[in-house]
Amino acid sequence: MERIEKLIDNLPPMDLMRSEKMTLVQLIIPVESAHRAISYLGELGLLQFRDLNSERSPFQRTFVNQVKRCGEMSRKLRFFKDQISKAGLLSSVHPVVEPDLELEELEIQLAEHEHELIEMNSNSEKLRVTYNELLEFKLVLQKACGFLLPSSNHAVSEERELSENIYSNDDYVETASLLEQETRPADQSGLRFISGIICKSKALRFERMLFRATRGNMLFNQAPAGEEIMDPLSAEMVEKTVFVVHFSGEQARTKILKICEAFGANCYPVPDDISKQRQITREVSSHLSELETTLDAGIRHRNKALTSIGYHLTQWTSMVRREKAVYDTLNMLNFDVTKKCLVGEGWCPIFAKAQIQEALQRATFDSSSQVGIIFHVMDAVESPPTYFRTNHFTNAYQEIVDAYGVARYQEANPAVYTVVTFPFLFAVMFGDWGHGICLLLGALVLIAREGRLSTQKLGSFMEMLFGGRYVLLLMSLFSIYCGLIYNEFFSVPFHIFGGSAYKCRDVTCSDAKSAGLIKFRDPYPFGVDPSWRGSRSELPFLNSLKMKMSILLGVAQMNLGIVLSYFNARFFRSSLDIRYQFVPQMIFLNSLFGYLSLLIIIKWCTGSQADLYHVMIYMFLSPTDDLGENELFWGQRPLQIVLLLLALVAVPWMLFPKPFILKKLHSERFQGRNYGLLGSSEFDLDVEPDSARDHHEEFNFSEVFVHQMIHSIEFVLGAVSNTASYLRLWALSLAHSELSTVFYEKVLLLAWGYDNIIIRLIGLAVFAFATAFILLMMETLSAFLHALRLHWVEFQNKFYHGDGYKFKPFSFALITDDDD
Repeated sequence: MERIEKLIDNLPPMDLMRSEKMTLVQLIIPVESAHRAISYLGELGLLQFRDLNSERSPFQRTFVNQVKRCGEMSRKLRFFKDQISKAGLLSSVHPVVEPDLELEELEIQLAEHEHELIEMNSNSEKLRVTYNELLEFKLVLQKACGFLLPSSNHAVSEERELSENIYSNDDYVETASLLEQETRPADQSGLRFISGIICKSKALRFERMLFRATRGNMLFNQAPAGEEIMDPLSAEMVEKTVFVVHFSGEQARTKILKICEAFGANCYPVPDDISKQRQITREVSSHLSELETTLDAGIRHRNKALTSIGYHLTQWTSMVRREKAVYDTLNMLNFDVTKKCLVGEGWCPIFAKAQIQEALQRATFDSSSQVGIIFHVMDAVESPPTYFRTNHFTNAYQEIVDAYGVARYQEANPAVYTVVTFPFLFAVMFGDWGHGICLLLGALVLIAREGRLSTQKLGSFMEMLFGGRYVLLLMSLFSIYCGLIYNEFFSVPFHIFGGSAYKCRDVTCSDAKSAGLIKFRDPYPFGVDPSWRGSRSELPFLNSLKMKMSILLGVAQMNLGIVLSYFNARFFRSSLDIRYQFVPQMIFLNSLFGYLSLLIIIKWCTGSQADLYHVMIYMFLSPTDDLGENELFWGQRPLQIVLLLLALVAVPWMLFPKPFILKKLHSERFQGRNYGLLGSSEFDLDVEPDSARDHHEEFNFSEVFVHQMIHSIEFVLGAVSNTASYLRLWALSLAHSELSTVFYEKVLLLAWGYDNIIIRLIGLAVFAFATAFILLMMETLSAFLHALRLHWVEFQNKFYHGDGYKFKPFSFALITDDDD
């Protein structure tokens, strides 16, 4: 045993198996070099600062004014970005790199650009409003004249309400001042009219409201404007309708004007004299052409200014984000008693100490400080953060594990094994080498375009797919491997590795009325023999194979989880966990389900017809009875009795010794005996970071015993339920195979049986759609989620606590758009 332990201790450390060793450090930074030092540490990205001012609000911190200034500059930059986007311009792909700007200089530049843009927008908006008014007036003049001209020559007898056209719009000062013309006084005793323009979508409701308000004493004429006009509020082109309302009386006039205002209709004066109409039309057209020229010149000038800003926008945004991040970090530091130095604390990996010290020395030199930055290591009471150095390949698997819970500091990392076991268990459920090739092509496309896609902003689904591209790659490769074992290519078997070892007893395997297949040569060299396909015994054979295989894989993975709990206990030097947790758990699991796995392998190797259900049931009900024809090897019955007794002994072994030993050790500590603290993972579950030593003095035996009892019951029941849970591998594999068979036989082959090209094409399209959306998308997602559950629950609960917290260093590379 000692030799084995020495061999284990001498093994080289495995990458990713344990998180990086961390240390708590303290920095004492002179004020004059603080900004530069934090900037250099942000570029390095290997130090996580602790907030030493957590009791203060954000407005009570030292550098709150600088943070506010950076926030204001971020707002201006977002304003520039929105203006560039609205103008239809693109930010420069290759931005101009300016020499380093000071924050004050950049602040002045941004303020000048914002003021200039706001002024240009204001002028442009005023000109646009004037242009729209003139355009609307021109359209009203053109359309309204058609309603007014016939009635200026003679009275229309069919229209009782109308005797003559007299215009009165004395209160509409805005448009009158626009053209600097006076309207003639209205005849208070006759009919009048109001002309204007309204959105086409409101015209019908507008007419009904006028009719009700005047009780039908009006005549409403309308005509489409013929041109789309820009809406000043939404900046969209809308269709409008020109209207003329004839009415009588001052009260009706007041009502109509109020309704026009409520509906957003613009009213314009139209004289009934043809010569005046033509004169005003010429004036309006002249003004419009002048305004068009002015507007175009203004837009060109504004676009030129925005293009100039766009060249520098990326650099300015990056600079402001960095400065804001630096000042946010400086706000986490404290002033010392002399108010001349800033004191900061943080976590860093041990391997990064030299790099951090070099960056701090460079900051001291570049800031011409007379006093150097002091960097020294501190003792920590609280648990350090967890940091794994991952790459593009391993990062996705680490994220799968971290989604369940971040590993406790230096705890065994399940991601090391998840790299292989996760895609393999997925493939056991998804095994079809035709579908696997489709997934492989998708993964290769994502990997080939990795450089381009990593710089683009993707949607949520595509971002998730791109992040898991290497997971998809291994899932597809293992699917091809398992598909070759199952001998399924879109559910069709092939004689890839030689001829079949069986022949049919009857004419065809599917019509066989007897046992089915007869073996006449050596076994098929790799995977399932293709002759099983279509035979009467196909489903019983595949069910038996996949069910037994699921149990073997499940027991193997659960044993791996318990073995990892042993390595955790050894690493944390917890002999109590090894003796009273690891050993009884291994005995209990393997006495029952390890024995079942052994029976499955022996039955496969010997070809026995023993009923394993009967063996396992009567192992508990009547262990001393003779097994009869279900006996697989000599000495099986006494072995079963021994294993059953070991399983029964393992339960109290897990439950009782550990709490009583912890109580004994605790009492001996306070009887003057010099016992060290027992580093038990179970006992440390409730330890608070700030009171680690004090908590051991407050030993609560009932709480420890109840916790141990819950853990023991959970393991015993979980051993049964978790093994049963692995049968999902069999169920999903069978479901995927049967679905694939149904689509192939009932869609593709059925359509191919018709001698009609259209029916064949329809059948091929339905088959392709079903394969792509049901088998490649829904079934992939289903198998992925089930593999995720098997890892999170059945595998990781044997050894993984997952109650740590992730290392989040201060790094400029981790700043995102949301940090603005």
